Amino acid sequence: MEDIQHILDQIPIRHNFVSYFISLGIAIGLLLSLVILLRATNKSNSFRIYGWSLLIQSIIATDVFLCYTGLIKYIPHLNDSTEPLVLLLAPSIYFFVYTLLTRKPLILKKHWIHLVPSVLYFISQIQYYLQPISIKINAYLGAYYDDIEKVNVPDDTDYGYLWIKDEFRWLVLASFVLYSILSIRLIIKNRSKKKVASAENTRINKFDFSKNISLGLFIFFVLIFTVYLNFEDDGGDHYIFILNTMIVSITSIVLLSESRFFENSWIADKYETSRFKNQEISMDTIKAFVEKNKFYLQNSTSLKSLSEELNSNSNYISQVINTSTGLNFNDFINQYRIEASKNRLTDPNYKHLTIEAIGNSVGFKSKSAFYSAFKKHVTMSPKAFVTLQKSNR
Repeated sequence: MEDIQHILDQIPIRHNFVSYFISLGIAIGLLLSLVILLRATNKSNSFRIYGWSLLIQSIIATDVFLCYTGLIKYIPHLNDSTEPLVLLLAPSIYFFVYTLLTRKPLILKKHWIHLVPSVLYFISQIQYYLQPISIKINAYLGAYYDDIEKVNVPDDTDYGYLWIKDEFRWLVLASFVLYSILSIRLIIKNRSKKKVASAENTRINKFDFSKNISLGLFIFFVLIFTVYLNFEDDGGDHYIFILNTMIVSITSIVLLSESRFFENSWIADKYETSRFKNQEISMDTIKAFVEKNKFYLQNSTSLKSLSEELNSNSNYISQVINTSTGLNFNDFINQYRIEASKNRLTDPNYKHLTIEAIGNSVGFKSKSAFYSAFKKHVTMSPKAFVTLQKSNR
């Protein structure tokens, strides 16, 4: 043990601009990933995946930081512990692009193949993870300080895990090449399907964001390839994570610039934002759109979706509805839904549907919501209404 400590004492601790810059990227990446994972809703599946990708990047960057600064000598058993995660980097970025553009969820049964390389590599390295600490110290010294004497290891040590470990860097390169191609192909395929329409105040759309993410993935590949050509082992990894810090920082700036934090509505009184320029939508315009497109029949109807359809601000639309009708948005939409449901409850063409099914057909998401709104607007339950109509015939 004294022999091991003597060798560890020879490993210098270095703190410089590179270490500070990488630590900045780690801090930003961890913070951004946690914010995304905690704030993204279940409907924001793509950004939840991006949050996990940022978290993986931050964990790997922490490993590189410890190795570059020499702090790994205090926890040498963690050396090379994040290698399986590296093989998840490119797939996770591709998953983000896939879910963002296709709006389809990831299904393990369908997409499991993308996780196989990482899992298989982890299994192949279990032997290394179980090796004595002396093996891991020597692995670190071989990558960063080849001039420092190595720790003595047992003569019967089995290095069978090296057959794949020695090819690890080329597995990483292959992964980045493959998923760069798949991401770019996906962007081209989906962009050709539809014309991109952005909201008036949106500064970046999903295709531009995906394109930039894929570009970053390709730049990563180029840098990794360059580093691998010039360094025998992990000694150049810090260059890769200098780029990672830059990309994470730029991503943070982009996401922050798109945030509600800079909108007047974030701190405004209820109708303060109605003074936005070019807001001249009348109640007649709102009614015409809702009635012509039967907007109220959609289960996904919301104030936000209506304002996006009208290319306006949600607070402004809310004010117009409230001041013109005395109703809030939900009651305004429910008026249409209840009228439609009253017609269908007495229409022979809908007699095959249950009362609950009719409620669903006019946009209500649940039976309780339908009954509650019906009683509010008609002062009786749907069932009582049907009974009353039959008795009046």
